[in-house]
Amino acid sequence: MLNEFAGFQNCKSIAIMGGTFDPIHNGHLVTAEAVRHRFNVDKVIFIPTGRPAHKMNQTVTHHEHRYLMTVLATMRNDNFDVSRIEIDREGTTYTIDTITELKKICRPDVRLYFITGADAIHQIMHWKEPERLMSLCDFVAVTRPGYDKKKLLSDIKNIKEKFPSRIHFMEVPALAISSSDIRMRAKEDAPIKYLLPQAVVDYIHKFELYQNEEDLDMSNTINLESMKEKLQSALQIKRYIHTLGVESEAMKLAEIYGTKQDKQKAQIAGLLHDCAKDYPRDLQQRLCKEYKLALDEDTIRTPQLIHAVLGAEIAKREYQITDTTILDAIRYHTTGRPHMSLLEKIIYIADYIEPNREKFDGIEEARRLAYLDLDLAMCFILADTINYVKEQGRKPHPISEEALQYYKQYQEDSNE
Repeated sequence: MLNEFAGFQNCKSIAIMGGTFDPIHNGHLVTAEAVRHRFNVDKVIFIPTGRPAHKMNQTVTHHEHRYLMTVLATMRNDNFDVSRIEIDREGTTYTIDTITELKKICRPDVRLYFITGADAIHQIMHWKEPERLMSLCDFVAVTRPGYDKKKLLSDIKNIKEKFPSRIHFMEVPALAISSSDIRMRAKEDAPIKYLLPQAVVDYIHKFELYQNEEDLDMSNTINLESMKEKLQSALQIKRYIHTLGVESEAMKLAEIYGTKQDKQKAQIAGLLHDCAKDYPRDLQQRLCKEYKLALDEDTIRTPQLIHAVLGAEIAKREYQITDTTILDAIRYHTTGRPHMSLLEKIIYIADYIEPNREKFDGIEEARRLAYLDLDLAMCFILADTINYVKEQGRKPHPISEEALQYYKQYQEDSNE
């Protein structure tokens, strides 16, 4: 490891360009050079990911291919280097571990700039050790022109108010190029020239990468029929019928708003969202204690919410779900939260509007909004749910009220 970093151990500033690089393309290179120029860094290190926590259920090309393509793409720029620090590390890849390791290797006063997509900034508080991570390096949030800059800058401001962090924003037009589009083009034998360096194009053709790539199908690794049989025995019949309704509705929404992968994840999250709902209350509390699940006071005060937190853990332990986006969709399907992922919104909404629900005031409007704009639907459903909870003489969970304010602001911004 020391030999690998010998070329820049004395650098005063380094930018870190992480990614699966499956494959690396010109958008990555343009971004790296733009960051190098703007922040006047000595080197940019490209770090192909090993086993990223957020892509555990996704098919990723073997790391040696991804590493070699990255080397080929960067070898003509003396300011670029490539590191094996993550692909050689065992276990799940976390950014904090990489930054910590780099800090140990580089000079004590090195300034690190971590380049990430703007979308990641919205989720950064859910990364491993986010507070320590933001104290160790600057973040450069990059996106293509047209991104909701106002929303991003608002999130950056909120993070800075909580933590002494340094987050910068950059627009990079070349980010319109995507690795997934290149993989699909290669599979369909469509041209990929000029989207990525010629050396990488030649490498892809030489090793026939992506030519025979099977579409990601989590049903190959997760037996859905077995899952349904297990749920049938764990849930009361009425709850199981509701579960099938949420599964169906979630898949419809994902087909409209997401990708094939989103649809597959929506199916699994929809099936498992209530997997712990019919556990007896004392069993729920005992399992939370046994699994060391941290329940906040508001959740403890409202036992109806416990099944969501426990359900995410049951999905992981008993149904072998490792995808964090699926687990988060289960965890927040009762309360919602600000900055929900696409999958989280889909499950939250599908749970409310699924076709087996008995008709009640507001459900038809919620269904109409769900197929018009997910964020508007979130605002409507959160408000309706909070009002219902208050009418029952109970106090809504604070995170639900925070989510409502967030989506109300979205609605106001959309109307401007």
